[in-house]
Amino acid sequence: MGSRSNGDGPSTSESLLLITTEDRRQRRSNNSSSPATPVVVFSTVVAVSGSYVFGSAVGFSSPAQTGIMDDLSMSLEEYSVFGSILTIGAMVGAVMSGKIADQLGRRRTMGLSEMFCLLGWLAILYSKVSWLLDVGRLLIGYGIGVLSYVVPVYIAEITPQNLRGAFTTVNQLMICIGVSVMWLIGTFIPWRTLALIGIIPCILQILGLLFIPESPRWLAKIGLWKECESALQQLRGENADISEEAAEIRDYTETLDQLSESRVFDLFQPEYAKSLIIGVGLMVLQQFGGVNAIAFYANSIFISAGFSSSIGSIAMVIVQVPFTLLGVLLMDVSGRRPLLMVSAAGTCLGCFLTGISFLLQDLQESKGVSPILALVGVLLKFKQVFTGSFSLGMGGIPWVIMSEIFPINIKGSAGSLVTVVNWFGSWVVSYAFNFLMKFSTEGTFFMFSSICCVTVLFVAKLVPETKGRTLEEIQASMNPFIVN
Repeated sequence: MGSRSNGDGPSTSESLLLITTEDRRQRRSNNSSSPATPVVVFSTVVAVSGSYVFGSAVGFSSPAQTGIMDDLSMSLEEYSVFGSILTIGAMVGAVMSGKIADQLGRRRTMGLSEMFCLLGWLAILYSKVSWLLDVGRLLIGYGIGVLSYVVPVYIAEITPQNLRGAFTTVNQLMICIGVSVMWLIGTFIPWRTLALIGIIPCILQILGLLFIPESPRWLAKIGLWKECESALQQLRGENADISEEAAEIRDYTETLDQLSESRVFDLFQPEYAKSLIIGVGLMVLQQFGGVNAIAFYANSIFISAGFSSSIGSIAMVIVQVPFTLLGVLLMDVSGRRPLLMVSAAGTCLGCFLTGISFLLQDLQESKGVSPILALVGVLLKFKQVFTGSFSLGMGGIPWVIMSEIFPINIKGSAGSLVTVVNWFGSWVVSYAFNFLMKFSTEGTFFMFSSICCVTVLFVAKLVPETKGRTLEEIQASMNPFIVN
């Protein structure tokens, strides 16, 4: 790829390039806050409809487990395949997500993903045999595997720097709401009706995508400068001065254009090492902390602990959404690193308490206290009430950071790799979880607790703070060769 500066830019592009880097930095420091325009808000709402689909798919398997196993005469092993095959599809989707998003654009990629999700829900709705159920789950997995990459990337690319963290974390909030709604209503309705409800957000996003702009940074990447500035003006408001932001995007994109288009193996060059270690490391630690295993099989955990699955699920819903919303509000105030560390410490404590409760139950030392401790432990796992502030940092912030740290020339390949790692970890843990619980319930949660403890150290040593910085600034600091 070469520079696209000849003949592709609008008439104002030459004047934009006359603004020096120092001038832009000074102007940014004088006016660092940009408003959340209606277009940015609406575009984010449409994008995170895909996150809701993601959450619905994850939350479906727990309340539907008893009904599906009874209706289709499935064994525990067969249902474990159904629960975990979602992550197989997601891994396939993740492998392709970056390339698809780079070729088709962020908006069309979200639409394509929702078509797969829609077909998957229909297959589950009308399934009479277990294999069709698995096919539907696989299709949904493929769709959410792509969505898990493209949604946070799109939001990060359209929002101003002072709002990027909070808006990108809405992705995780909607996942949380999707899981919670499935848990809550799945307690009272049949599993086929639950599958029918899963179709609704797919249709809503497909319709909403017709009315939102494409990512300006993707348009710049493919050389559509007029469209880039038009989309940026639409996002920032008719009267907003976009010259500074447009010039920074253009300069940075043209610098990256001097580099060849990356392939997956190019990611392992030394200049990308820090970004890759952070992106992959956070996803590995997130998944092997056990979050998705508990999400997929929450009902069976409550039953094992001697609790009513309905009461346990409702209690989790009551706490989950408010604490996740608190995380959204704190994201651009306290920063990513402190929330990640508090979050990881909370998951560590939650899993440890859960392990202790099951140990006490096995020893029959405290039958009355044991189930309560198990409930509190699982709640802590999801809500991270430890320190009384922020819940799902490890759930959402790794995706925020993934969308921020990779330069646009490797974002597709790197994002695909990071997303594949995330879903592979999710598959390993979700498939093995029921068998680990049979082998040693308390040992399973002590293992999760140890991994969460390692996460605190990883964040403290390696993860940078990205709050209040433009994507171009973050990527240049992570990959200093770009500005040399």
